[in-house]
Amino acid sequence: MKKSAGLSFLLYSVLRLAAFLVPFGLLMLFPVFHDLWWLAAVFAALIGLSLSVLLLRRPLSDVSESLAERRERAQAPQRRTERELEDEAEDAANESATRDEG
Repeated sequence: MKKSAGLSFLLYSVLRLAAFLVPFGLLMLFPVFHDLWWLAAVFAALIGLSLSVLLLRRPLSDVSESLAERRERAQAPQRRTERELEDEAEDAANESATRDEG
């Protein structure tokens, strides 16, 4: 059973946030980072990015697929009208070409 788009997005967002907050909290336990909290944030961001690349591939692909499906559904009616306009232009060009020949 496939997850809904909102659930996939929420799960991925929570996991990415946890991948940053857990290392940040652990780094803030060291006394050296009490005054250099920004350095702890930078290290936590790098650790979180590494963890998300390694461990969150499936949630990211679920979110990407759901966004792609949503975009295709939104653009489907627009594509049909563009095709219809192109067909009408081709028909008009064909009719004018056959009139010029005859």
